[in-house]
Amino acid sequence: MKLKLSQRIAISYYRAKIKTISLLSKKLAAEKALTIFCTPFSGKPKRAIPHLFHQAEKLVCHTNNLKLVGWQWNAKNSNGKKVLIAHGFDSCSYKFDKLIQHLLSAGFTVLAFDAPAHGLSDGKTVNALDYKKALLAINKQVEDLYCIIGHSLGGLAASLAAEEMHELKKLILIAPATETQRAIDNFFKYVPLGKDIKDEIEKIIYNFEQKPVSYYAVSRSVQTITIPVFWVHDSHDWICPFEDVKPIVDLHLNHIQFYISNGLGHNKIYRNNTVMQKITDFLIH
Repeated sequence: MKLKLSQRIAISYYRAKIKTISLLSKKLAAEKALTIFCTPFSGKPKRAIPHLFHQAEKLVCHTNNLKLVGWQWNAKNSNGKKVLIAHGFDSCSYKFDKLIQHLLSAGFTVLAFDAPAHGLSDGKTVNALDYKKALLAINKQVEDLYCIIGHSLGGLAASLAAEEMHELKKLILIAPATETQRAIDNFFKYVPLGKDIKDEIEKIIYNFEQKPVSYYAVSRSVQTITIPVFWVHDSHDWICPFEDVKPIVDLHLNHIQFYISNGLGHNKIYRNNTVMQKITDFLIH
């Protein structure tokens, strides 16, 4: 990936800052690096509100002292099933207007919430555990969710939440962030800070819930989930590489159905008509 000049400058600045902090404390330096890793790099840009969102019922959910902003759409010819969309890192619910409309046309009640630190929701940072807890709070509030559709980080969070949502009937993963370890390794490629800082970050993550980085992986969670899973991924996705998905495909798990596209990448995939139709077919049948 070719970085923009502004991104290269930011990386140089953060690397120098963390290196300076590390002279005083490796732990403090790791905490600063993890904060950067968990901060949406675009901030909260103002985006035009898609017309569809003006037609929704506005919702609010509170979790971890944060206010999450969400929306609900009710289909004219409802089938009585609720579907929740969980967007990815540095994204927002607005980007899923096309998929929302597609699901409404199929009779589903659709909900979408901006994740912590994203869109209209509170917060400055988010990680997979924070996002998972947010999804569990949303599920408790809205009740009777039939399916969660999660993209990228939202897919990882959804798979973690699904392990505790025993009433959930189906799970759809769109280009999920399959391995947290991969994300950390990629971060250290662009912000090279050394193995000692990486080790400290992994210790911090372990102390969240006494679970290693390997726990926060779709590759692990989908093997504990027994509900039907539809996993959509592109063979040329460079953000969440298909090479992380291939080992799960090779397991031939009976409850997981894969659709591998070719050339849609990481972000076009959830707006593709073929993908949206396959998602709808999976939900209906």
